[in-house]
Amino acid sequence: MTVSPASTPVGPSATASLERAQGPAPSLRRRMAAFIYEGVLLFGLFMVVGFIYSVVTNQRHGLHGREGMMAVQFLALSAYFLWFWTHGGQTLAQKTWHIRVVTQAGGPVPLKQALQRYLASWLWFMPAWAGAWLAGWHQSKLLYGAMGVWILIYTALTWLLPQQQFLHDVICKTRLIDTRA
Repeated sequence: MTVSPASTPVGPSATASLERAQGPAPSLRRRMAAFIYEGVLLFGLFMVVGFIYSVVTNQRHGLHGREGMMAVQFLALSAYFLWFWTHGGQTLAQKTWHIRVVTQAGGPVPLKQALQRYLASWLWFMPAWAGAWLAGWHQSKLLYGAMGVWILIYTALTWLLPQQQFLHDVICKTRLIDTRA
């Protein structure tokens, strides 16, 4: 990677920051720990958003207005990830595990690229759900089993991809870096 003189940082702290931005990918174990922790945090987000939606729409049954609930949940997820990725490059779980999302050049992720990454990150789940739907699997144990196997396959792909990044990061030209000193 070449850095133009106009964008070259000055001073020892800027040099250290640039080196950190161009650092190695976190270990797969840490990335998966952050993935699981993110799920725990998102459970809380879903509960709060679901409660607010239910109160505002006077929802009396879980199946009443479920399409609207799913749309609102999707938008809440979008807002969560887009905000954190464009404002510091770290969600709450990524901060805990010292992981940051950056562009391939090591810079902050712009909104358009963050949106692309958010949509592409559904590759974690959608192929398994689509495959289960096409196979006619409607039992939860089959759906979760398919999703678990797909997540293992998707995770294993990192060993084949550049800098051991996830497929959605390669597609969106972003990468995860280790922010530990």
